[in-house]
Amino acid sequence: MSQATAGAPNYSRREQVGWYFYDWANSAFSTTVIAVFLGPYLTSIAQNAADGAGYIYPLGLPVYADSLFPYLVSLSVVLQVFFLPILGAIADYSHLKKWFMGIFAYIGAFATLGMYFLQGDRYLLGGLLFILANLGFGASIVFYNAFLSDIAPPDERDRVSSQGWAMGYLGGGILLAVNLVFVQFLAEGWGISIGDAVRISLASAGLWWAIFTLIPLARLRPRASIKQLPTRATYLSIGFTQLGHTLRKLPRYPQSLLFLVAYLVYNDGIQTVISVSSLFGSQELGLGTASLIQLILMVQFVAFFGALGFGYLARWIGSKRAILLSLVIWFAITVYVYAFLRTEFQFFIVGAVIAIVLGGSQALSRSLFSLMIPQGQEAEYFSLYEVSDRGTSWLGPLVFGLALQWTGSYRVALLSIASFFAVGLLLLSRVNVRKAITEVGNTVPKEI
Repeated sequence: MSQATAGAPNYSRREQVGWYFYDWANSAFSTTVIAVFLGPYLTSIAQNAADGAGYIYPLGLPVYADSLFPYLVSLSVVLQVFFLPILGAIADYSHLKKWFMGIFAYIGAFATLGMYFLQGDRYLLGGLLFILANLGFGASIVFYNAFLSDIAPPDERDRVSSQGWAMGYLGGGILLAVNLVFVQFLAEGWGISIGDAVRISLASAGLWWAIFTLIPLARLRPRASIKQLPTRATYLSIGFTQLGHTLRKLPRYPQSLLFLVAYLVYNDGIQTVISVSSLFGSQELGLGTASLIQLILMVQFVAFFGALGFGYLARWIGSKRAILLSLVIWFAITVYVYAFLRTEFQFFIVGAVIAIVLGGSQALSRSLFSLMIPQGQEAEYFSLYEVSDRGTSWLGPLVFGLALQWTGSYRVALLSIASFFAVGLLLLSRVNVRKAITEVGNTVPKEI
């Protein structure tokens, strides 16, 4: 990697496009692994190992087999809480953001490739590989998001962030389309069982992730740190020290803190819906793997246009109002699924509505938060942000898993997630965006 560059901001279209391609690369994990294949497949693996009452006993603990996957999502994020902020602080004191992004991207990609060996009753192997992959995914995204302030000026953040999300949906959708053709039309003719086809599809996500990560690593330029490492300090020690400093200083930026809390709440709901949607479809509605792939594939391509559309909407009504609108729709969706959804056709209609708001709510949240954090501390603050981003939320899956275990109803479990959208909507409505940006000393864009 080249030496860090310093001086005034130097924005380039070439670097922005390279940045987009990491969303293209890692979205294969979000779609093929989290959203479609791993939830139902790992649940079936756990069911193979379950006793007559439907329980498995990892480390001697009784776990309802159907709740294993949401519990694993929660566990992987609890682990991130302990080390992602440390990594973010270290990156802000060095020019290692790009290096860290690459290291964790390949940890995630290789763990995903290892899922090819998941079969029989190896639910422990599946759980371990998923935790490693999700940790690598979450950690790499911290440093990827932290580049947003480096590659785009304030007035362009919504556009660049939305186009990155759109590229992610397109990349994840293309690989999912390939897997759809393979599982539904080719595997049987080639003498490959559905289980083996699923394992091959899981591994393909790891290969896709590994190959396309090379593009951002080639195009993104390292930046010199604004802050200098103190005398006798090491990068590891300063990571712990700076984390404590950030947590103590965060209350000085009350509006940024309020936004972060709101985001952690409503994005927990978004990520839970994403991670359990295929599980709900397979277990509650009896949908097969092919139908679930078709649904998620449709969501990917509709979401491509939804992300771009919300980027344009933010120019007219502001980022905050656009996000608030999306949360109203998310809340309505969870209530509708609980009370009215009965058929596969309805499930597809709900999927299309989700697709429209999915990318917009997340892309605009990312660009808005980038304006609310102090210069030179992007990776550190985005590590706190990432704790609940994409497929790494923890409280929502925990609530879903507990509700499912206590009631045995997937509908009640999903309805419990509506509270995350309601609370997030209330908190976000109280955020003064202009004040948040000026509190940290950043430039206020023309439209917020």
